[in-house]
Amino acid sequence: MRIVGLDFGEKRIGVAISDPLKITAQGIGTINKSDTFEKDIAALKDMLKDYSEIEEIVVGLPKTLKGEIGLSARKVLDFVSALKEAFAIKISTWDERMTTVSATKSLIEMGLSRQKRKKVIDKTAASLILQGYLDVKR
Repeated sequence: MRIVGLDFGEKRIGVAISDPLKITAQGIGTINKSDTFEKDIAALKDMLKDYSEIEEIVVGLPKTLKGEIGLSARKVLDFVSALKEAFAIKISTWDERMTTVSATKSLIEMGLSRQKRKKVIDKTAASLILQGYLDVKR
């Protein structure tokens, strides 16, 4: 069984998936957001069609530094509601404060240019969200 991790951003959705033993997370791609959740979810389903036995989707919830639900988190919660209607599996949220910052730092340390970072930042953030979730579940 696998778990999918999502980083729901302003322009893109980063996607990561666990290995079957739910030990590690790997970024598998990015979805350019459309004008509707339905189109975004259709793109997600298409991306996941080659992965069997997905039991859960974890979506990063960008709480404020005080731990409150702000505007960005409300948008994520609206997306989570749409996911729950589209998938017959468990949908969870995971506190993702500072995940994109951590992903950016890691990619800079790896020596990636700004242009290359832009291409992988979202799936890297999704991997960090999912890895944090997997680590706590173990």
